Formats: sequence, structure tokens, C-alpha cells
Amino acid sequence: MIKTVLAAICLTAASSVSYANSHATDAVQKEYVQKVPKTVIIKTKKFKIRIDQQPNEQYLYQSWSAKGKLTSKPSMIISNGEIIPDGTGGNYYYEFQNEGYTYQIWRNYLTDSVKKPPYTLKVIDPQGHIVAS
Repeated sequence: MIKTVLAAICLTAASSVSYANSHATDAVQKEYVQKVPKTVIIKTKKFKIRIDQQPNEQYLYQSWSAKGKLTSKPSMIISNGEIIPDGTGGNYYYEFQNEGYTYQIWRNYLTDSVKKPPYTLKVIDPQGHIVAS
């Protein structure tokens, strides 16, 4: 009888810890997502890029030449992007796929240089080579 009661107590405790851990992870992810802005505009030497969160929780990538106006028609539009956390320090990146190329826009909270811009663009070709960064 005592063994049955102890087994039930241990099982209940293990279930509670498992439940608490899964809900804690959900809470951390929700808190993380809340810190991401709904719209981001970045400028590189060659491009202006705007990223917008869509109602379906995915992201839209639009780009113009560096001299183009954001009010004009974008030269590239990519939908169905996602946000991917990178470590526990708050860094993350947006990722978009277009014609075999992967476009990543990295948010650089933690960097090894104060001169590093807050966002960086990385473009990867279909063979996995970085063609722009």
C-alpha cells in the first residue's frame, strides 16, 4: 500500500514538472516574439529592405535599390518568411526563400563589435554559398 501511494506521488510530481516545463517554454517563446517589431526597415549599401509581419504571423520581405523610394513599387517581394531565434541572448533572424536562394536578415543584439549594424543581410545561393553579406 505504501509503495502504491509513493509511486502515485512520484508520478504526480513528475507530471507536474513536465507540465510546468512545457508551459514555461511556451511563455518564454511568447515573450520572445512580443519583442520583435512588426515592421523593420534596413538599409545596406545596395538595398533598402522592409520586413512586415503579416496577419498569418509570417513575414513579408520587400526590397528596393539603395536609391529607390519606399513608396515606389519594390524590385523584389517574398512572402511566407519566418523568424528564427538564435541562442538565448535575444538575437534572431528572418528567413525567406526565393527561387532557390535563402535571404536572411539578422538582428544583432549581441555582437563582438560596437560598429556592427543592428541588422545584417545574408544571401545564400542554392549550392549553400554566401553570395552577399
